[in-house]
Order: sequence, then C-alpha cells, then structure tokens
Amino acid sequence: MAIFGKKDKVALDLQAISTLIGDGGVLDGNLKAPAFARIDGQVNGNVTIDEGLILGEKGIITGNIHTKEIVVYGTVKGDIQTDSLEIKATGKITGEIKTQTLLVETGGIYNGKLTMQATDKKLLGA
Repeated sequence: MAIFGKKDKVALDLQAISTLIGDGGVLDGNLKAPAFARIDGQVNGNVTIDEGLILGEKGIITGNIHTKEIVVYGTVKGDIQTDSLEIKATGKITGEIKTQTLLVETGGIYNGKLTMQATDKKLLGA
C-alpha cells in the first residue's frame, strides 16, 4: 500500500535504498544521508535523512529523526519530524511527533505528543 495519494509517487518501501544499516549493526553517533535509508540495526543518535527512512522490525533508533517520510516497523525512542509517518503493526514510538499525515496499523504503538500540520494549501484546493 502506497503512503501517497498521488499516483505518480512511488511508495517508500519500493524506493532504491542508498544507505543501509543491517541487522546487528550498531551506530553510536548521528546519521545523515542524502536519499533513502533503511535501518535494521541500532542507531544511538539523531537521524537526518533527506528523502525517506524505513525502520525495519529489528531496527531501533534512540534519538531524534528528521526526514520527509518514514515507515516504522521497529522501535523509536525520540522525537520525529516528518511530512508522512506510517507506523506498522510491529512499530513502537515513544516521543513527540510533528507530521502532516499519519497512518497507524492495528497493533502499532505510540506514546507521546502528536502535532499535525495541514498539508500544502495547493493540494487542498484552496
């Protein structure tokens, strides 16, 4: 299922991944990447991804996240700032979320403060 309403967009989980932290990998420090990233290991630090992030089921991020879009199958302990957030059934987030769109599957867990901004006025037909 795509997380976009537009047909010309490709779902985040179908994008080519330019940065990968595999299962068992641990990064102590901040992570910055220019395109799409997937984390199946552990990151202890802030994560800034220009385009999009997939956090796999075994993935754990302890730190703040800033990206355009994110799909969470794993665990986040920190604040998230994004345009689009999808929490899958196995996803767990503890922290503050600032987003335009949010989708939570049955079983997904979120504890914290949620702030949602309206999407671009051009998209709303205003």
